[in-house]
Amino acid sequence: MRAVICSRFDGIEALELGELADPVPGPGEVLVDVHAAALSFMDTLMVAGRYQMKPQLPFVPGSDAAGVVLAIGEGVKAVRVGDRVACSHWHGGMAERMVAPERGVVKLPDGVGFEIGSSVRYAYGTAHYALMNRAQLRPGETVFVSGAAGGIGLAAVDVARHAGATVIAGTSSAARGEVALRQGAAHAVDYTREPLRDRLRDLTEGRGVDVFLDNVGGAVFGVVSRVMAWGGRILPIGFTSGETPNLPMNLPLLKNYSVVGCYWGAWAERQPQESRAADESLFAAVAQGIFRPQVSEVLPMASFAEGLQCLSRRQVTGRLVLRVKQSAATPAKPRSSNRQDTRP
Repeated sequence: MRAVICSRFDGIEALELGELADPVPGPGEVLVDVHAAALSFMDTLMVAGRYQMKPQLPFVPGSDAAGVVLAIGEGVKAVRVGDRVACSHWHGGMAERMVAPERGVVKLPDGVGFEIGSSVRYAYGTAHYALMNRAQLRPGETVFVSGAAGGIGLAAVDVARHAGATVIAGTSSAARGEVALRQGAAHAVDYTREPLRDRLRDLTEGRGVDVFLDNVGGAVFGVVSRVMAWGGRILPIGFTSGETPNLPMNLPLLKNYSVVGCYWGAWAERQPQESRAADESLFAAVAQGIFRPQVSEVLPMASFAEGLQCLSRRQVTGRLVLRVKQSAATPAKPRSSNRQDTRP
């Protein structure tokens, strides 16, 4: 099978498109004929050895894919050969065949194509778990999302909007703010040009932010941690700025707010039944048009390095997807990309 191969932890430049033997599903595993694979910022970290988990070399990067079940291992009951599915694992997605544990495989509803299907589970799973499970978001609360034009950011805007929250999107340009506004944010703040602290105070009438979902870290975290509302919740998701922030503990003490861990991937492994129920609910909402996943561009598999470089430079809005196999049932319809920006 064709696959993107990581033979050493030297970053995107060291990756190669080559041939590997088809994987074989073991007990509790599913073999998927991959049609589309979504790229993520996590992939750029993993191939450089900078993620908290290091796969055994060599490995195939890519955590999210969608395709058709080719074979199932002993004990698998949730899917059958021939089912259209989305599948996720820590790696293995950027290949013509992917093996994923049964807990990471969910059927695609009718009307949800492979390209959109590959983009949902990681982004919407993370956003929904963080906002609804961990933060217990309530209607009427105010949510600030940093990096709001990225894959998880736009998913968070969508989930929070649907939950009845007022969403303030933090982005690195006015153009990226417009993307978040179209996704349902009530306000957008360009934190590279506007005084973020003052804008958040104005937009919340001095009350502060109830829930802060942070994709960026660094200076943005430092500012927003000082404008949290009483009883608020900070959700650290990622650190695309490259800087893991520190928090003076007098701030949560004085405002009685919480910093809530929300590592969706680990939760999905530990709570497979709850995770599957959440997956099925999310994909049903996508099929019904309630949630609106944004795929900014679909690239041929050979352009994997270009896509990962754009993600590394934070030049992508929404999700970026590789077309691994052309399917008559799900024709590729790439959307226009927005690459003029190089910040989160």
